[in-house]
Formats: sequence, structure tokens, C-alpha cells
Amino acid sequence: MTVPESLRVYVNERGVSVPFGALAIDAVRVLFAEQAEAIVAGTMRLTDSRGLPIPADTPLVGGAIFRVVPVRERLEDSL
Repeated sequence: MTVPESLRVYVNERGVSVPFGALAIDAVRVLFAEQAEAIVAGTMRLTDSRGLPIPADTPLVGGAIFRVVPVRERLEDSL
């Protein structure tokens, strides 16, 4: 079985090719360096195509779709 050299994934509706073995945060960093730093800082979050949060260190698979969204404070956290 041949391992591909790169994978095509999508971040905020933009396609990007990243090396095989890359993590989700790596794909964000290629396209949106500031947003990647915000994810690391905890002010932004990475979600999958369904809007479910995923860890930034998720290994990539070809065709994966991610979105970067703001972290919103929950009401009970602000009380």
C-alpha cells in the first residue's frame, strides 16, 4: 500500500494540501496563521463539518472539512 505524500483538506471553505501525517491545527496554520494561534490560545475553536468541536491535534484524513469559530462564554460561566 502506497502512502500519499499529501492530503487535501478544507478549512473555512478553502482547500489546502498538507503533508501526510499532519494535524488539524497544521492545516489551519497554513491558511490562517492568526486563527491557528487563537485556537492554541483558547479564543477560537476548531469544529468539524457538522459543527462539533474537535481537538486541534486530530490527525488529518483526506477530504476533512473544518471551521474555525469563536469560543463563546456559556451563560452559567458568566454568573
